[in-house]
Amino acid sequence: MAIDVNNESGTEVDEQAILDVARYALARMRIHPLSELSVIVVDAEAMEQLHIQWMDLPGPTDVMSFPMDELRPPAKDDEEPPQGLLGDIVLCPEVAKQQGEAAPTRHSMDEELQLLTVHGVLHLLGYDHEEPDEKAEMFGLQAAIIDGWRAERGIEGASPAPTIT
Repeated sequence: MAIDVNNESGTEVDEQAILDVARYALARMRIHPLSELSVIVVDAEAMEQLHIQWMDLPGPTDVMSFPMDELRPPAKDDEEPPQGLLGDIVLCPEVAKQQGEAAPTRHSMDEELQLLTVHGVLHLLGYDHEEPDEKAEMFGLQAAIIDGWRAERGIEGASPAPTIT
């Protein structure tokens, strides 16, 4: 899996954990190992500009996803996984820090960025959370992926509660 993590935010983040959780999420979703993903970490000002430009919404947000080839997980176990360019995930550590501190199960900025990375991957794969049934499916997958990744790394404790709105 070719995954690039570019930190343009000026904030120190755990880039290796972002890379690892993205790789784990893509493997868990059975995306072809030769597919490509880009993760960009930006400051609040840059995120706000993207949020206005693409969503016509004010202020910075936590994560944005920009799909390229609109890859989807294989529907059946014996189906060949798709290969291509997944797209870009843009993360904002300033917003992640605020959300982690405000969450009922307070957690670190890096834990929030890991959750947001999985959230962004799922958006790139066509998942959404506009409707209650979609939200239940997406957030259930998100929690399962984070919990599996944390268990594989020997990290104790429950996954951070979703703070994505």
